[in-house]
Amino acid sequence: MTTPSPQTGDTPAGFAYAVGAYLIWGFLPLYMKAVDHIAPVEIIAHRILWSVPIAGLVLLALGRTADLVRALRTPRMVGMAAVTAALISVNWGVYVWAIANDRALDAALGYYINPLFSVALGAVILRERLAPAQWVAVGLAAVAVGILTVSAGVLPWVALVLMATFGVYGFLRKTLPIGPNQGFLLEVLLLSPPALAYLLWLGGDGHFATTGWADTALLVGTGAVTAVPLMLYANGAKGLRLSTIGILQYIAPTMIFLIAVFVFAEPFGPARAVAFPLIWAALVIYTAAMIRGARAARA
Repeated sequence: MTTPSPQTGDTPAGFAYAVGAYLIWGFLPLYMKAVDHIAPVEIIAHRILWSVPIAGLVLLALGRTADLVRALRTPRMVGMAAVTAALISVNWGVYVWAIANDRALDAALGYYINPLFSVALGAVILRERLAPAQWVAVGLAAVAVGILTVSAGVLPWVALVLMATFGVYGFLRKTLPIGPNQGFLLEVLLLSPPALAYLLWLGGDGHFATTGWADTALLVGTGAVTAVPLMLYANGAKGLRLSTIGILQYIAPTMIFLIAVFVFAEPFGPARAVAFPLIWAALVIYTAAMIRGARAARA
């Protein structure tokens, strides 16, 4: 499998795909709020199972099913995919729980911090050298988390779990020698047996086809809101520069933040009024440093 060359310019299609993905992720809290009366585990099981046919059809349309067959015949790749699948399922579960329990602001915080966590992860594991501005950004994020911890008397675990699981997931997915669409289908296929077993165990106690057509339709729709943005993002990233992706990734947490405050009316106390501006300042510093680095590399 050949390694694609770095993206050197932005394409309209790439931009449209990526913005579409982030907009869907941004509006996702509204969808998850509509199913907040259903247990998170049941929702995750349906997200997994209904993602399989969508991802499968996309792979058939692209003519890349042979890649998936090779992956399934490679024990090491299956093992790596099992780890990434476990990480993303935990991420989904905590996210669904957060929305149902009025913790959308914590979810927004987690996804805001995620790029800074990825930078720190690269410095610790890959021994990547960070620019002074990047260290400042990571430090500001740490201060923000500290303020929230002192104020609440407990770590903001929802934000930290979402940050860590998605950050490590993205880090490990880069080492998975398979395309993003194929990798996603491989992950949901591996998760499907336990998801199906759980739903069969629920039986009539579940919400699928037992509590009305609205719940059934919403549960089926979780497959689309899970698979479609991931597919859009995977294809959009191919047509965008890294710096452009870095800026666009703040669309989703910003929308989650606005929905949490103005739609869900979650409390925005003094600690958050200090912590969130610190995070935003860190992201401005981080993004500026990233853009300068990208320009220097092109020059």
